[in-house]
Amino acid sequence: MVEKYSKRLRITSYDSDQSARLKPASFLNLAQEAANLHADYLGVGYDTITETRKAWVLARTHVIFHRLPAWREEVTLKSWHKRANGFQYYRDFEMLSEEGERIVSATTTWLVINIDTRRMVRQNDFGEEGILGIDEDVIEEPAPKVAMPRDAEAEAVGAHDVAFSDLDMNGHVNNVNYAVWAMDSVGLDVTLGRPLRELVINYNSEIKQGDRVELFRLHTSEGSVERYFIEGRVEGRVSFVAQLDF
Repeated sequence: MVEKYSKRLRITSYDSDQSARLKPASFLNLAQEAANLHADYLGVGYDTITETRKAWVLARTHVIFHRLPAWREEVTLKSWHKRANGFQYYRDFEMLSEEGERIVSATTTWLVINIDTRRMVRQNDFGEEGILGIDEDVIEEPAPKVAMPRDAEAEAVGAHDVAFSDLDMNGHVNNVNYAVWAMDSVGLDVTLGRPLRELVINYNSEIKQGDRVELFRLHTSEGSVERYFIEGRVEGRVSFVAQLDF
């Protein structure tokens, strides 16, 4: 029987923001490492699949922050592979308080690519003859497609030249950095005044060394929710879109 990844954690100062709460990007860092470690346990980790010139890439992320844990708080992070659908592989995460309250829920969609061609391929270890997923949903629906609304004009909020600190082992911008850019593009007046409740990111294409990412923002309101769309473009091509609800 496949077991879930589970690890007890203490929220550190370097993962905390100005209000002494876990940064959203820090949760994504923790989730990314949990996924890496659990993939190793399942026999489909980085070292194993690179032998066949493959790599895992994150396609979509959906996170609900029910409550951001505080600095020094003890929490438990759990993760598991759910199922596969064609070229897509679904993995869920949950962060629990000491009392067992679910304080963060997340679901992610992963792809496997050929390192040389950058094209999608199947990872045949999953399915009826291989690794079975755990049929348990933290968020029932897969991470949704999100797009910048076209019925209003998005404003340019800056540009970012990809630097050393943005790049990961696969030679492209690490998925967590997109969340950092998105949060910074919203503006301090919002991020310091209201907690992030929900985050969706679509990673549409790789961003690499030497790229200049132009960032655009659109703000809408729905009842008590302040919603921000952040779009990153490289040479006019949409590379990622994020939706942030405060």
